[in-house]
Amino acid sequence: MDNKQKRDLQEVKNIREKYITAQKNTDDKLTRLKKLDESTKIPARIAALVIGVISTLIFGLGMCFILVWYEKSFVAGILIGILGLFGMASAYPVYVGITGKQREKVAPKVVKLADEIIAEETI
Repeated sequence: MDNKQKRDLQEVKNIREKYITAQKNTDDKLTRLKKLDESTKIPARIAALVIGVISTLIFGLGMCFILVWYEKSFVAGILIGILGLFGMASAYPVYVGITGKQREKVAPKVVKLADEIIAEETI
């Protein structure tokens, strides 16, 4: 290989590296965008799961009151079961509310990052 061929080969490698780096940069931004979006759901999932599990246990306790100790605690079992039902029914609205608040906090970062990715794709 003569000198000119070596320089040409090096130039090809440099050009190739520019495009690989640009692609990696876009992928990194896309990964960050996905992580930001997912991070808005994690606290909501935890809260909804905790509320749902505790409420299900309370509902089960009410069922025990009704089925096992029905002579003494039938009315108490119904009231406890209804309390558990309300708790289970509230898990999803809690999830939606917390997710909305988290999205409001992260929105500027997500929009900025999404705009950067879109700008890179249109170039």
